[in-house]
Amino acid sequence: MSVILRIRNLKKYFPTSKKGVFVKAVDGIDFDIYKEDVFALVGESGSGKSTTAYTVIGMYEATEGKIEYKDLDISRIHWKRPIQLKKNIQIVFQDPGTSLNPSKTVSQIIGAPLIIHKHLRGEKLREAIINALNMVELPSEYIYKLPRDIGGGEKQLVAIARALSAGPEFVILDEPTSALDVSIQAKIIRTLLKLKEELGLTYMFITHDLSLVRNISNRVAIMYLGKIVEQGPTSQIFAEPSHPYTQMLLSSIPVVTKAEEAFKPKQVQSTGEIPSPVDVPPGCSFHTRCPLAWDTCRKIEPQPVELQPGRIVKCHLYSKHKATLSGAKL
Repeated sequence: MSVILRIRNLKKYFPTSKKGVFVKAVDGIDFDIYKEDVFALVGESGSGKSTTAYTVIGMYEATEGKIEYKDLDISRIHWKRPIQLKKNIQIVFQDPGTSLNPSKTVSQIIGAPLIIHKHLRGEKLREAIINALNMVELPSEYIYKLPRDIGGGEKQLVAIARALSAGPEFVILDEPTSALDVSIQAKIIRTLLKLKEELGLTYMFITHDLSLVRNISNRVAIMYLGKIVEQGPTSQIFAEPSHPYTQMLLSSIPVVTKAEEAFKPKQVQSTGEIPSPVDVPPGCSFHTRCPLAWDTCRKIEPQPVELQPGRIVKCHLYSKHKATLSGAKL
């Protein structure tokens, strides 16, 4: 498998009004995304997952660390990225109501990347716009509509068509269904998965919805307070979550049958809210909420332990000895 995106020790700090004090939104994370992956980045609000996405896309400049796209270091390129790189990496934002220009028609919205990246004009441009609409199963007459004339789900389909019209290889999906009605969410997900297969796309999927992650991703990373605490194949994470925070998230997934309840991990009772990224607790940042924490957790930051190939957890409950054991458990 070829790596399409490699992240090493990525940090993104934002200055505050107080001199020398920073919001540590992303604080030293590592992960690889392979070609044609659906890689899910999961965590509660404030965990840093969207900041990670915006740093990768170039909206923010990394404070420290390295971002490599197909062996090209793009960490410091920021908004001055070459046009070919901007074509290859696209993003679909959470709220299509704010990501689409309200004064532009659907034709103008989808047509902009086609003009910039494919240099299309006239009838060829019109045909390409209609093809992009057909790709997301919207009728051709939508070219005349403004965003205010269409529903939330249709707006998101237009945003997807705009992102894909440039012909990207890698697409960041920043909670693409969370702002939509439940009735339209399934259609958006089906469309994204269909297009992934048809076009050979690679996705980085940002979400807090673990029930969605289980059905669409092949690999997942769990973020907490700017750090990745666990990552690995989705099937392994769901079958045998290792970090107490991952267990807490999975045990809180709503289910409707006893059979589904049986697959959930034992409930981990955490206390309190996620701390502020301005004042990150020492040691393991989850220790203030973890019922299994002890003195070491409060003083020393845990280092990554590889439980299995590609399966990594940052938790003091796992020693190097346990890491050599297949299927290590709490």
